[in-house]
Amino acid sequence: MFVLTIDQAGSRSTRDRVPDLLDLLQPISAVLPWERSVGDEAQGVVAAAADVVDAVLLCLRDGGWYVGVGIGEVERPLPASPREGRGSAFVAARKAVDRAKKTGDRAPLAVEGPDGARGAAEAEGVLALLGRHVMDRSDAEWRILDLLQPGVRGTQTAVARVLGISPQAVSKAAARAAWHEEQAVRPAAARLLAWVDGAFPPPPDGGAVL
Repeated sequence: MFVLTIDQAGSRSTRDRVPDLLDLLQPISAVLPWERSVGDEAQGVVAAAADVVDAVLLCLRDGGWYVGVGIGEVERPLPASPREGRGSAFVAARKAVDRAKKTGDRAPLAVEGPDGARGAAEAEGVLALLGRHVMDRSDAEWRILDLLQPGVRGTQTAVARVLGISPQAVSKAAARAAWHEEQAVRPAAARLLAWVDGAFPPPPDGGAVL
């Protein structure tokens, strides 16, 4: 199981952006609802690794967030709110978000599993590379990329028609933004996260999710 703890950067000098973050994350499937945990911080419990990748990259695109991903146990029965959750995934998420605040020029995210868990560092590295591309894109590039559909033949021509630009301009924007590479690497990031999570198979009903 995955716990995401997301903290607002520079919260003392900017408005409270947590309500906007919760709206942003609402489409991402979560085992427990995305909620404010404390102060300018939000938290969610996620079951699918692909949803973790989506949530992380949405936060990095939005900007101004420290993102911690914790992998491990979530005790059952599940509470009504992430604020009441217990287990090693919550501990790992706290450690991860604290470390995300110290990443310097890197993408402000970190992934932590229980002590000795393999693969968390690799998952973090891949997400950080993806995050850097996402964070560096311009608004003009996003206007194009948001209309592209991965794996759909002719999508670049269709986008060019909608925006009134040439297909070559769409192609150059996608190449400059490393959009195709992102689509290819997203599943790899999810597989790495799932590999770490796979060390904790679900127990019989009523036990802790490991």
